[in-house]
Amino acid sequence: MNENLFTSFITPMMMGVPIVALIVMFPSILFPSPSRLIDNRLVSIQQWLVRLTSKQMLSVHNRKGQTWALMLMSLVLFIGSTNLLGLLPHSFTPTTQLSMNLGMAIPLWAGTVATGFRYKTKASLAHFLPQGTPFPLIPMLVIIETISLFIQPMALAVRLTANITAGHLLIHLIGGATLALTSISTITALITFIILVLLTILEFAVALIQAYVFTLLVSLYLHDNT
Repeated sequence: MNENLFTSFITPMMMGVPIVALIVMFPSILFPSPSRLIDNRLVSIQQWLVRLTSKQMLSVHNRKGQTWALMLMSLVLFIGSTNLLGLLPHSFTPTTQLSMNLGMAIPLWAGTVATGFRYKTKASLAHFLPQGTPFPLIPMLVIIETISLFIQPMALAVRLTANITAGHLLIHLIGGATLALTSISTITALITFIILVLLTILEFAVALIQAYVFTLLVSLYLHDNT
């Protein structure tokens, strides 16, 4: 295969204009607003999954934290559907772009931190200096805690980007190996194809798990600040 390994991660263009905005808005079509008195099975399954996820994610929050319910549910649905659509052939996955993931992580993290400083000022400031710290270590611990606080959005974005990118690269490499082995050894190609199928099933699970993990960590940051 002469195709570049990272071709699928290049931002798609149409007439010299990036069409990432259209791709990002496309998953919203998959979740239409119910307009019937009795929903069909697909809408019923979607609503059941949303209720189940929201119940697990918001059970630890107080009333202030539960005001973020719509934001958190929209986030997990958007990331999950975007990751799944990226597994389709000849498609583009926006969540493989670190810039986009940082664009989601930084505002959400900043919102949780701002909420903490607004409603729990003393508790938020106390995180920078654990109780019982020896006096000579106070400046060093304040610096370490400050760095760890600002690393949180980077960790969110890098974790999502790395997991989705690694899965796509593995599928690309094993798919290329399967195609190359068909003319060399049919049995080996069959074994490689089975591995490819299992890896694809695993990537479907990873796509949903990473969406849940990203949203869950934002929810935990919110819980610590409300």
